[in-house]
Amino acid sequence: MAGRVAGKMALITGAAQGLGAAHSALLAQEGARVLCTDINGDGAAETAAAINDALGAGTAFSIQHDVTDRSHWDAAVALARDAMGGLNVLVNNAGIGVAGNIETCKFEDWKRCYAINVDGIFHGCQAALPLMREHAPGSIVNISSIAGLIASDTMPAYNSSKAAVWMLSKSIALHCAKNNMQIRCNSVHPTFVDTPILDGTAKHHNLDKQVLLEKLARQIPLKFVGEPNDIANAVLYLASDESRFMTGAELKLDGGISAM
Repeated sequence: MAGRVAGKMALITGAAQGLGAAHSALLAQEGARVLCTDINGDGAAETAAAINDALGAGTAFSIQHDVTDRSHWDAAVALARDAMGGLNVLVNNAGIGVAGNIETCKFEDWKRCYAINVDGIFHGCQAALPLMREHAPGSIVNISSIAGLIASDTMPAYNSSKAAVWMLSKSIALHCAKNNMQIRCNSVHPTFVDTPILDGTAKHHNLDKQVLLEKLARQIPLKFVGEPNDIANAVLYLASDESRFMTGAELKLDGGISAM
């Protein structure tokens, strides 16, 4: 199949919905085989089934996957080898936000935020790199957030965990380059995107979803909230050989927020 990532083999975490589902679908449309993983195994299977319905059987696969559990990572990487023949694109998309400022945030929530947002990438890269080296050139794409670069008084766990993703990505990039692995690593930093996460945000604040979207849009210089494919297009670029000279970098998709 022709496409910008034709022949690539990609594993995407958090693929049951939202950004992860969009990344999976677009990479597949552009020629990759994709392994969709999520702690919601049924949701990951639905994403893969939709891709196969559109593009043909054997394009997408799925597995239930807790990114905080190294044994789950080992199983996912083994499935990538068995089902797709290898792995050369890893999209660490799974992530959560937690409520609470520095005085009200519960330590259990803090630890869970770090376990998913940061430890998941640590485990994933350790598990995936040996197989990725066999199928280089490769690309690791870590989904951070503009909140990893710009702080808020209301979300210290999310801010600091996404900042850790940003710097961890640079360290991984330098390690791979120093050891001539031909594997790049970059981070992506979106602002507000219209995904199911915003449904929960609206409910938490007792707001209609449309009212929330309008409120968020007013904070963005471009005056609109992003769509999942706005982020997936960036992931596609980083997964492709078009970005072969880009590593250890951060790609900000924030509608201009960080320029203010």
